[in-house]
Amino acid sequence: MSMDSCCASMRAHVHPAHVSRGDTGFWGERIRGSLKSVILGNQFPKSLKAKPGSAFNVLTSPDIDKEVLVPIGGCYRLIDVPMSNCINSGIRKIFILTQFNSFSLNRHLARTYNFGNGITFADGFVEKHIDTHADITVSCVPMNNSRASDYGLVKIDKTGRIIHFAEKPKGPALKQMRVDTSLLGLSEQDATEYPYIASMGVYVFRTDVLLKLLRWRYPSCNDFGSEIIPYAVSDHNVQAYLFNDYWEDIGTIKSFFDANLALTEQPPKFDFNDPKTPFFTSPRFLPPTKMEKCRIVDAIVSHGCFLNECNIQHSIVGVRSRLETGVELQDTMMMGADYYQTEAEIASQLAEGKVPIGVGRNTKIRNCIIDKNAKIGRDVIIANKDGVDEADRPEEGFYIRSGITVVLKNATIKDGTIV
Repeated sequence: MSMDSCCASMRAHVHPAHVSRGDTGFWGERIRGSLKSVILGNQFPKSLKAKPGSAFNVLTSPDIDKEVLVPIGGCYRLIDVPMSNCINSGIRKIFILTQFNSFSLNRHLARTYNFGNGITFADGFVEKHIDTHADITVSCVPMNNSRASDYGLVKIDKTGRIIHFAEKPKGPALKQMRVDTSLLGLSEQDATEYPYIASMGVYVFRTDVLLKLLRWRYPSCNDFGSEIIPYAVSDHNVQAYLFNDYWEDIGTIKSFFDANLALTEQPPKFDFNDPKTPFFTSPRFLPPTKMEKCRIVDAIVSHGCFLNECNIQHSIVGVRSRLETGVELQDTMMMGADYYQTEAEIASQLAEGKVPIGVGRNTKIRNCIIDKNAKIGRDVIIANKDGVDEADRPEEGFYIRSGITVVLKNATIKDGTIV
C-alpha cells in the first residue's frame, strides 16, 4: 500500500475538549485487541514524495533524508507538525509507515516522541466521525478555481455525506465538481471565490472497514485518494469534515518557501508558539544565539547561532548558523547546520582559501533557500537579478525554482560569486 496518507493536517489551533468514550471500544483500550477506528492522513501532498522530477528533490538527499525531515520554521522538521497535531489531539497510538533509507527519520522520532499518557482529545474531526456513525471521514477545505484541479474534490449532500469523489479532475470534469459552498457557512463572497470542496488527504477509518477494503474489496489498489476513497463512496457512509483553520499545500519549492516566510509575519497564520498546542521536536541542547550589533526585522532566529553585525529582514535563520560582518539576508530561509566548526577549523580553512560553513563577510542574499551545511563565501551576491525562473546549476551549488535560488546541501559558493 502506497502511504500517500499518514498522520494529520497542518493546523494553527487545536483546542482540547472532552469527548465521552463510551463503551464502544473506539479507543482500543476498552476492548482488548480491538481498535475500532484509525486515522490515516497526510500533511505532505503527493507532489512532495521522493520521485524523479519531484520539486523537493533539490532539498532532499535520496540516500539519507526524507521529505518529512526537511526543516521548517527554523528548528522544526515537517514530520513534527502532524506528530504534534496527533499528540495535541489525544491520539496515543501512531503508526508511521516508512520506506527505505529511513534511519534519519527513525532517529528523529525516537529522540523526540517518547511521551506518556494524559493528553486530552481535541474537538471536531473524530467527533464528527463518531457522531455520524461514519465508515470513513475525509477532512476537507474550500478551494478556489486556480488550485482545484490539483486536489481530490468532493460533492456532499445536506447531511455532509460524500456522494461523489473525483481525484484531480480536469476540464469539464472539474466544472462538474463545482458546488455551492455557502451551504458550508461561507459568505456569499467567499463561496464565489471558493466553489469547490477539496480533500486534505486526512482520513478517519473504522478499522474493520479499512481492513475489509484493503484485504477483500480492493487488494490491488495502491492509493487512497485516487482509488479506495472514490470506490468506497458508492457503498459506504463516507462523511466530509470541514476544516476551517490554516492549511497549506507545501508540495512545491515556492509554496514551501512562502509558507516558511509567512511564519515571520505578525501575527502569523500558523503559530508554533501557542501554549495550548505545543509543537515538539528533537532536543539539540544548543546554547542561546549570540548576536553582536545586528539589525533584525520580522525574522525568526533559531538556537545556537553566531550573528555578527548583520542585517536580517523577513527571513528565517536555522540552528547553528554563522553570519559574518556585513551580511544581509532578505526574504531568505537559511536551514542552518548539522554541526559546528571550531574557530581553529574556520581560521585554517580561510587561510587555505577555502570557505567555512555559514555566510561570509559582506555577502548579500535575497529570495533564497539555503540548505544545511552550505558554505557561502565573502562578497557573494545571490539575488537572481536577471529574473531567471528555472535553472539547474548543481555543479555550481544551486538551482533556481520559480525564481527562488536554492543553495544545495553541503554546497560551496566561492568568494565573489554573483548569482
